[in-house]
Amino acid sequence: MIGLSTASVYPESTAAGFELATRLGYDAVEVMVGIDPISQEVEAVRHLADHHRMPVCSVHAPCLLLTQRVWGTDPWAKLERSAEMAVAVGAGVVVVHPPFRWQRDYALGFTDGVARLQERTGVAFAVENMYPWRAPRRQVEVYLPGWDPSHQDYAHTTVDLSHTAVSRSDPVAMAVRLGDRLRHVHLTDGTGSARDEHLVPGRGTQPVAELLEHLAGVGFDGHLVVEINTRKAATREARELDLLEALAFARLNFAAAPDAS
Repeated sequence: MIGLSTASVYPESTAAGFELATRLGYDAVEVMVGIDPISQEVEAVRHLADHHRMPVCSVHAPCLLLTQRVWGTDPWAKLERSAEMAVAVGAGVVVVHPPFRWQRDYALGFTDGVARLQERTGVAFAVENMYPWRAPRRQVEVYLPGWDPSHQDYAHTTVDLSHTAVSRSDPVAMAVRLGDRLRHVHLTDGTGSARDEHLVPGRGTQPVAELLEHLAGVGFDGHLVVEINTRKAATREARELDLLEALAFARLNFAAAPDAS
């Protein structure tokens, strides 16, 4: 299943994300809960999914700096509401970032708390890889218990290839370490700069094709979700071409895995 994150159409709306996913041939949508009021309303999201006959594969919890006040400021309440939305719209996964260092109480109980939420709700909380923040002369560790989920005991995880570019880590090696704990992939790219670029797959330096071939070879049955930055697209047509290129890249390379024998 290859999905489209509604973040990929920003500054267009969540509704535009569903419309584009349907028209361009994606299999599902990941809803980024953000500043768009529609993304915060369960009934609105369910209506879009029903109207477009487009399943929601995952819900991305509002844990970006930009969305710190969406659904209040209590991080556990945000995860509760994300799980409620996921259950209501039939999504099996909530994508969540690890806590920031300044969220000390949240960070202290994060691993166990996520495990309890999963057990109680039946929703997989797939913790996403992040990256150190890089300054000219040093890097700052801003996530607890760490930015690399393969070093933690999470039952479910997400690998994002723009984030591996910033952290200068190998996404294929990370996927191997995670094994069947890898539930979700954000298909994107980056050049290794300190900026979280979210390029169209194939336009950066990340081994996106190699990761897709590896996943196909090991029988990965999770979600592949295109999460790219199209904010600089001059026209709607240019945005659509970026989304089509990303989808074609994913389909081609996930199908190109060498025979296991």
